[in-house]
Amino acid sequence: MKNDQPIVIAIDGTSASGKSTNAKLVASKLGYAYVDTGAMYRTLAWYCLKSRIDIHDPKAVGQLCKKWKTKLMCLDGHVRLMVDGYYPEKEIRTAETSAAVPHVAAVPKVRDWMKQKQRDCIQFGNLVMEGRDIGSNVFPETEYKFYLDANLAERSKRREAEGVQEDLAKRDQRDSQRSTAPLMVPLGACVVNTSGQTPQESSQHIIDTFQEQFSNRNEPTAS
Repeated sequence: MKNDQPIVIAIDGTSASGKSTNAKLVASKLGYAYVDTGAMYRTLAWYCLKSRIDIHDPKAVGQLCKKWKTKLMCLDGHVRLMVDGYYPEKEIRTAETSAAVPHVAAVPKVRDWMKQKQRDCIQFGNLVMEGRDIGSNVFPETEYKFYLDANLAERSKRREAEGVQEDLAKRDQRDSQRSTAPLMVPLGACVVNTSGQTPQESSQHIIDTFQEQFSNRNEPTAS
């Protein structure tokens, strides 16, 4: 990214690898705006259900993106996708919405719409953005990319602790084999294995690595 552009720290990774927790901690410590792109897809899934749109009809879901009235707002350092001036914070975390998200997120036109909306978040300044395709698709030009992962057993325990039953192996396969913007380790990303680490330890590792990268890339060159 150009030197005069806001900094984007991209945090991608598998389900339950600690993306949200780490991204929030990193954003808070650095004073950057936090963007949860997964919440954006959840918001669309919720709106589809609310509007009685068939989530299994890619054309209908894609057309909805052209019609719904949305606006990005940064509240308390958290960038949110508002719908008709409302943020469905609780509604997007229901089991029904969670089940609908993979179907909605797989629609190519949805991912195109989301990519543009997520890139628009840069209006709020420096960002810590987490998701599954930030470093590979949304902001491939950023120099600060991280990919989080953890062993399957630990990730499953984390999901269960949240009260969620999900076949993570199947989810990983679906995300990585998606035709549009599949889950992958972005080129040049620092891979962070959060297995056995506390969020404080892993987030500090991300911050230390970022600060080292930032310092190295901004050192004045010898004349």
